[in-house]
Order: sequence, then structure tokens, then C-alpha cells
Amino acid sequence: MSLRDAARAVRENAYVPYSRYKVGAALRAPSGAVYVGCNVENVAYPEGTCAEAGAIAAMVAAGETEILEAYVIADAEHPVPPCGGCRQKLAEFAKSDVTVTLATIDGDEQEMRVADLLPGAFSASHMDRT
Repeated sequence: MSLRDAARAVRENAYVPYSRYKVGAALRAPSGAVYVGCNVENVAYPEGTCAEAGAIAAMVAAGETEILEAYVIADAEHPVPPCGGCRQKLAEFAKSDVTVTLATIDGDEQEMRVADLLPGAFSASHMDRT
């Protein structure tokens, strides 16, 4: 299954009774496995889980910690980039040159690199005290 198809399929499972804004995400790891996530809201809106965060959690739960490519799809007029928190999460598990495809359900796509999504990303090197 392609990342596009996986993200599109999982998007349908999004739990969004408050925003009605479904998002799906799919990630490919070095093993070739595809991990998916959808956004999940709760009554303490906007405290919920983003699709990208859900896919990353599934990947880590399966024992993998590297993203080779990502695909995010939403029902919007134009491709929608991940929120700031998810940009940082993607940067944690993907190299700066990894492609993230942003898409609409109508087929419009935009490819970006992780470095372009989060220039000046905070990294472990910022925590070095030596």
C-alpha cells in the first residue's frame, strides 16, 4: 500500500466530533513498514492527538525510531502543513532531508523537506553543555 492510500484510509477513522476536521498520516520506516495515525479529539478540545503524533507513536511502539518519508492528508482547499508540535516530532525521528508530502483529499500535493518545515529545529545538540 502506498503512503497516500494508507493516509487516506486511516483519515476516515479520525475521531473529530468537535472540529469535524479529519487528518490522516502515514510514515515509512527503514524496515519498509508503514505506520499510520489519525487525529483524535476529546471534549477538552483542543487537547487531542494529531495524526502525525499518532503515526509516530505507532512506529515507536513497534520498535522503530526512524522516518524515511511521510504523507499527511486533510480535507482542505490547499495542502496543510503539520502543527508546530508535530514538526518538532517529525524532526526528532526524520533526517532534515526527508520528504513530507502534504495533500488534500482532492489530490493536490506539496512536497517539503523536514528542514523546510522546521528551520532552526531544536535538537539534542542544543542540550550539550560541553
